[in-house]
Amino acid sequence: MTKPPRKVVVTQKFFDDEAVAFLRGNDIEVEIATLPDGKTEAQLDIDDMKKLLDGAGGWIVGHANITRDALGALPDLAIVSRRGVGYEKVDTEAARELGRVVTIAAGGNDASVADQVIGMMISAGRRFREAQNAMNGGKWNILVGTDLYRKKVGILGFGRIGRSLARRLQGFEAEIMVCTPRLRDEDINAYGLSSVDFDTLLAESDYISLHAPLTPETRHIVDADAFGKMKPNAVLINTARGGLVDDRALLEALENGRILGAGLDVYESESDPSMKSVTDALIARDDVIAAPHAGASTHEGLARTNMIASVCAVEVIEGRMPPRECIVVDGR
Repeated sequence: MTKPPRKVVVTQKFFDDEAVAFLRGNDIEVEIATLPDGKTEAQLDIDDMKKLLDGAGGWIVGHANITRDALGALPDLAIVSRRGVGYEKVDTEAARELGRVVTIAAGGNDASVADQVIGMMISAGRRFREAQNAMNGGKWNILVGTDLYRKKVGILGFGRIGRSLARRLQGFEAEIMVCTPRLRDEDINAYGLSSVDFDTLLAESDYISLHAPLTPETRHIVDADAFGKMKPNAVLINTARGGLVDDRALLEALENGRILGAGLDVYESESDPSMKSVTDALIARDDVIAAPHAGASTHEGLARTNMIASVCAVEVIEGRMPPRECIVVDGR
């Protein structure tokens, strides 16, 4: 690939002035894209991308589906810079073969998502939504909830967000169990963890928080069988990826009182519109604390991820290496 154009297109909302100034200060033309009427970033097709990214060497992006065909239609594009940490919507094999770079904003949203998980654990365990809805209806009866203090918390996956969550759980004197293929000795020592298999995590946890990537192996890892192994007072938190949980099975488990509650920031309907009725039923429930895939969306978290994504774009356009922890694919 020839030297990339010094233009970066941003298709994400909430891109702050400091990140724009950083890009411009590095002699980068910045274009904050206006998406086609009625379309979200995830709904952009190849023709949309060609129009939005004409002459761009960098793309700061969130949830667009970036296929081999899309990359082939964007020959000037040197870097796909994700303002986030997931990259399952990018064809990374194609990116490598076509000589492109794919990066993530590693370390930018760990604290924000971990804070959200703690909030969801407490809110679901203490039945805050159910209590407030009852009060709005004139019923001020006390609903007895459950503590997070000194409870058993199971974490599935233990990357940056999982470690950030573990640090917070230490303040609650929680017993932290982790199920992950590779648990480092330094993490066990730092956070007082125990390494467990998935069945043990399901059976013993009072709270379960999911922090695994979505892969063919992890899709529906929490299914009807898994709910059958959980405690009846368990709370499930999913702020990772829709599809890790079988949402139909979750709805059934809640309807049957099989678990106490759930905190959800991601849903199967995000990638499968046929699941919308299931999502609607889940978020309508008193025992579900719901958010619209907003775990990273604090002022501070967005500022961090905007800047990291911008740094990655500048480094690649300049022909240098972006931060190592941010590199998913470097096909140069």
